[in-house]
Amino acid sequence: MRDLEKSHLIENGEVPQRAFLVGVQTAETTAEKANELLDELGELVDTLGLVLAGRLVVKLREPNARFYIGEGKAREVKDLAERLNADVIVFDDYLTPSQQRNWEGLGHCAVIDRQEVILDIFARHARSNEATLQVALAQANYSLPRLRRKWTHLNRQRGMAGGMGLRGEGEQQIEVDSRIIRARIAKLKTQLEEVQRHRQVQRSQRQRKPVPVAAIVGYTNAGKSSLLNGLTQAGVLAENKLFATLDPTIRRLKLPGGQPLLLADTVGFIRKLPHLLVEAFKSTLEETAMADYLVEVLDGSAPSLAEHHRTTLEVLEEIGVKNKPMICVINKVDLLEDPLQRRRLQLEYPEACFISAKTGEGLDQLTQEMERLCGALMTECTLLIPHSRYDALARVREACHILSEEYEADGIRVHCRVPAAAMDRFQTWMCPES
Repeated sequence: MRDLEKSHLIENGEVPQRAFLVGVQTAETTAEKANELLDELGELVDTLGLVLAGRLVVKLREPNARFYIGEGKAREVKDLAERLNADVIVFDDYLTPSQQRNWEGLGHCAVIDRQEVILDIFARHARSNEATLQVALAQANYSLPRLRRKWTHLNRQRGMAGGMGLRGEGEQQIEVDSRIIRARIAKLKTQLEEVQRHRQVQRSQRQRKPVPVAAIVGYTNAGKSSLLNGLTQAGVLAENKLFATLDPTIRRLKLPGGQPLLLADTVGFIRKLPHLLVEAFKSTLEETAMADYLVEVLDGSAPSLAEHHRTTLEVLEEIGVKNKPMICVINKVDLLEDPLQRRRLQLEYPEACFISAKTGEGLDQLTQEMERLCGALMTECTLLIPHSRYDALARVREACHILSEEYEADGIRVHCRVPAAAMDRFQTWMCPES
């Protein structure tokens, strides 16, 4: 029996070397947009280490129930892929389990969709226990309705043997596999709940030390991890690959005026992000929801910058993050050789900070903007701390942005900006004029 935990790209212990990409152009999609999405799919399969055998954009009036595209065009695609010695046909759009089975019935090529490619990339890049569990859960949920696809060889045996007992054998095996996967899903959910409880404890500990939190968000490969490294010397893996970072990393940053800030790096977004992954990574994405504000990173050299921005906003809305304060950052300006291109972006995004996480350009301006936003989210007030409570003074210095301190007979008068999360904690020492 084939190992159900292995990627569908793995057949007989070998990873296919050549992939044929199929994009779809509908009435709502221009040829330019369809080819742009196919370029991105090419980057995804390249991240998996596959070689591009060829590509084709198919015009589609309406989806076909059997093959998604028309049967005649499906046979053309299959023949072209086989002539190019492709091992796998990769669709840029979602295929139902029955459509995948129908496609694989046409020839010898494996047929997968964009969802499965992204799931495979996540599986390869998962490092932490939590990320590994999240990806495994998404893969198990993806595999469950596709079990019959793994046992199509029994159908061919039935045809040769006249169906003597093999139908029952095939159905029985599918039922066994279904029980195995359902049990695995239940176990993964239990393990994830335990990991998430641990994450919640960590989050609660951070909230007891009410330092503002900013989450770095954006399209995959926009340079989020490079920005975290540039600001905090975090040493986080930063590669020029899609989804190089899956695990959230949190580092402490001292802003120019001395204000402390926790900065969280998060998993990147992408167009047509599988809902299974959004669901599986919800606990990780909660770091974004719990942040005081967001730092959205956009790749200034990307032709689809506006589309990447739109996708980020859509995913944020899907995970329940709306109307949160945000700093827009245009990264990779060192790659903008044409001054007019930079000027156009400045006109289009007048509030954005233009930076290069690689060279350090613009990082000073960004940290000043981060400090400004921290200040806007804090309340300016005066505290009078008794001389007997130097422990409380230490907590104020740790959590608040100190503007001035004066030692008086009754205690230490501290003029400061207090984070919203700490207002209740320091209410006891707040002066009436505050």
